[in-house]
Amino acid sequence: MAKVLVLGGGFAGVESAIFLREQNLDVTLISDRDFFYIYPTSIWIPTGDATTEDVSVPLSNLASEHGFEVIVDSVVKFEAKEKKVTLQSGRVLDEYEYIVVALGQDKIQIEGMSEHTLSICGKPSEAVELHERFSKLIEQGHGKIAMGFGGNPKDSSAVRGGPAFEVLFNFHNHLKKLGLRDKFELTFFAPMEKPGQKMGEKALVMMDKMFGMTDINKKVGSKIVSFEADGVNFEDGTKLESDLIMFISAGTGHQILRDSGMPLSEAGFVETNYYNEVEGFDGIYVIGDSASLMGSDWRAKQGHVAEVMARNVAYTIAHKAQGIDSKKSYEGHLNILCVMDTGNGAAFVYRDDNRGLMIPMPFIGHWLKKCWGWYCCNSKLCKIPRIPGM
Repeated sequence: MAKVLVLGGGFAGVESAIFLREQNLDVTLISDRDFFYIYPTSIWIPTGDATTEDVSVPLSNLASEHGFEVIVDSVVKFEAKEKKVTLQSGRVLDEYEYIVVALGQDKIQIEGMSEHTLSICGKPSEAVELHERFSKLIEQGHGKIAMGFGGNPKDSSAVRGGPAFEVLFNFHNHLKKLGLRDKFELTFFAPMEKPGQKMGEKALVMMDKMFGMTDINKKVGSKIVSFEADGVNFEDGTKLESDLIMFISAGTGHQILRDSGMPLSEAGFVETNYYNEVEGFDGIYVIGDSASLMGSDWRAKQGHVAEVMARNVAYTIAHKAQGIDSKKSYEGHLNILCVMDTGNGAAFVYRDDNRGLMIPMPFIGHWLKKCWGWYCCNSKLCKIPRIPGM
C-alpha cells in the first residue's frame, strides 16, 4: 500500500486525507493543532453567537472515522527533493512515497500589526479575544471600531476580504439589537481604491449601499503604514482612531516552503500546474493556500477551491500508485463562491469569467450559512451523506 504524508490540517489537508483514505492508501496527517477549524463560521465567535468548540472538529475523531493517522506537531523543515520532513519534536519523516503540502500561507507583516490588531483569519484564539474586547466596549457603552483587510501587490489571489465585511456587519447588527448602535463608530478600511472588486462591479455598488444603510464609514485608497494601540496610520498622513482593530493581512508564501527547494512565485507561493504537481519534484503535490493559484485576475483562494485540489490530488495519487496516468485539473472549478453573512441575513456571492453576482438573502441567508457549518462538521464525520462536490 502506497504511503502518503499530508502536511496541514486545514480544509485542503483534511479533505486530501479523507479522499486518500477512500482510495485505500496509507495516510498520515501532520497538524500543529489537534482540531480542524472551520474559519467561515468562526465569524460568529466575536459576537458571542458561537464558540471555538462550535466551529471545530477534533482531528482524532476524523482520523478514527476515516482511518488515517494524525501527528500533532509543527513542521520546521521540508526538504522536497529528499521527501524529508523534520518536526518541531525532532522527529524526521522520510519514508513516504507521496507528500501533499497543505501548510497554508504566512501573513504580510505591517508595523504594529501583531501588537495592536486581531484577525478573524488568524489563530483561533484571536477570535476569542475579539469577543472579549468587543464585550468590554459594550460594557463601556461606546467606542470606535475599525475593521479592514490588506492587499498583496504581487498576488491578488492572496487577499481575504469577505470575513472582514461579515464580522463588521455582524457587529453592526449585534449593537443594533442592544440599542447601542448610535454609541459606536464603525469604520471599514483597506489600502485599495475598490476593495472587493474581484466580486464584480455590481457587487461593489451593492456593498456601497450596504455601508450607507448601516452607517458604516469607509477609509480606502491609501496604503496602511502602521498600527498603534489607538488607531491605524495611512500613507496620506491621516490616522483612523479606534479602540479595537480587526485586520486581515494579505497572504504571502509560507516560510517553510521558501526553504524547501521548490519553485516559487514572486509572492513566495509554490508554483504548480493545474494538477497541483511541482515540476521536477515527483510525488510532491502542493494544494490550497500554499500553492500559487493560476487563472484570471479575479481569482481568490477559497476553501472550496482548496478542497477541489485535494480531491483531485487524491485521485491522481491513487491512479499513479497503480501505474495509471490519469489526472484531474482544478482549472474548470475556479470561481468565487460564498454566502456573505450579515448577522440578520446574507448575500450570495458568485464570480467566474462570465459573470459576477451578489444576491441579497434577507434572514434566510444567515440560517443557510449556519446550516452549512452544521453540514461541514457532520458530513466530514460521516454522520450525514456528503453532497457531491461539497
